[in-house]
Amino acid sequence: MEFIRISHIDNPLFASMHRLMQEVFPPEEVLDFELWREPLEDPGIRVFVAVHEGEVVGATEYRYYPDLNVAMTDFTIIGRESLGVGRFLARERQKDLQTLARENGKELYGMFAEIYDPYRVEEHAFGGIKPMDPFVRREVLSHLGYKRTNLDYVHPSWQNDGEAVTGLDLCFLPADENQTTLEADLIVTFLQRYYAVLPQKPQAWLDMVASLSARKTVELLPI
Repeated sequence: MEFIRISHIDNPLFASMHRLMQEVFPPEEVLDFELWREPLEDPGIRVFVAVHEGEVVGATEYRYYPDLNVAMTDFTIIGRESLGVGRFLARERQKDLQTLARENGKELYGMFAEIYDPYRVEEHAFGGIKPMDPFVRREVLSHLGYKRTNLDYVHPSWQNDGEAVTGLDLCFLPADENQTTLEADLIVTFLQRYYAVLPQKPQAWLDMVASLSARKTVELLPI
């Protein structure tokens, strides 16, 4: 299996990846094809596909923020079972992030991820691909060491329509598995930067960020 970076919308592997995204994610979570042009060319956004025998069987997008020394996993897609795609993507992503952190003179502090909570929202079928089942993904990410921030979390819809998306937890994978809190100002800075690309912010998101700004720390709880 190959771990191949995509940095241009005209790469034929990107068309395969985008189709895979549309198959497994709900519409409000998928950026339109043409809107990917600028993000793919951004050196700070890292989009890789897992290619098996010429076929895109998985993908992951993530980014590293040198000044914050944290990463964000935007998404991980497992498109085929029984190939070890999830483990392959997680391993290759972690190796890449550790290299980026070392080049920054640091050890990676941790990684954010938005994780569906299927115990609250059950309508996401994820294209019928069993490895992408929200219950399975949530348990796998728990095994990897992710913890959920103690927040009533919402995020702006990627359709940029000003709607608030619920049913997810903002989670964090600390380098120190014994870490039980996270700095609130780190979360605020991260969220404001991450969603700067979406000008239409729902009021619920603005209220959440304002509430966070008044706190010092946020608990990290089991998933």
